[in-house]
Amino acid sequence: MSGQATAAKFPGVGMLRETGRLFALGLDVTRGFFQRPFQIREFIQQAWFIASVTILPTALVAIPFGALVALQLGSLITQLGAQSFIGAASVLAIIQQASPIVTALLVAGAGGSAVCADIGARTIREEIDAMEVLGVSAVQRLIVPRVLAMMLVAVLLNGVVSVIGVLGGYFFNVVLQGGTPGAYLASFSALAQLPDLWVSELKALIFGFIAGIVAAYRGLNPPPGPKGVGDAVNQSVVITFLLLFFVNGILTLLYLQIVPAKGS
Repeated sequence: MSGQATAAKFPGVGMLRETGRLFALGLDVTRGFFQRPFQIREFIQQAWFIASVTILPTALVAIPFGALVALQLGSLITQLGAQSFIGAASVLAIIQQASPIVTALLVAGAGGSAVCADIGARTIREEIDAMEVLGVSAVQRLIVPRVLAMMLVAVLLNGVVSVIGVLGGYFFNVVLQGGTPGAYLASFSALAQLPDLWVSELKALIFGFIAGIVAAYRGLNPPPGPKGVGDAVNQSVVITFLLLFFVNGILTLLYLQIVPAKGS
């Protein structure tokens, strides 16, 4: 008894316990990807819903975000005297970093909060417990289709954000900064390579998975009380944002170490 009391009072033990449960849910969901029957109808409905609440905000955010990246990088590179590389720097920054981050933030903020609220409401109404009593896996029936839907929408939105961001950066660089279209496109084609696009899509896929798992976990474990679901939604968004930036740093570091730069 004394050992258990000491462990309960140990600083950080609650965080470690929550992290372990979150990781366990991620493993259960990953295993559920390959189990049958697959809830295809639920998957299509959730994918449509998540896309409907995220596509317009994501597109609207992508335009000023791409313009901001292009203007800031263009100004900095101009000061360094490397105007011929403005296109490559802007486009690579948008595709590799800005696009998956913007996509993940919008998917987690809009889609993830909706998923967390839905699962949390079901948990409060004891629907999850009723499904388990009937022998129906809540993870297989509810969580797996939602996580897959968020992954699919994140990958598709990442392509949309990349195109809109690149077009916005091109417009603002050529119109506002006096750049030449030929130099912008030539520098991009000279330094960009296909793995830059692949790593962007891979980031979006992983970010969608993380957002779905965190939203589902907080929905399955809401704080007690009438404010439980609302607090769970807030916690899921904050935790997802922290994990996204942490994972993005690791993926970027691995990519730069594994894939050599073009021309090197």
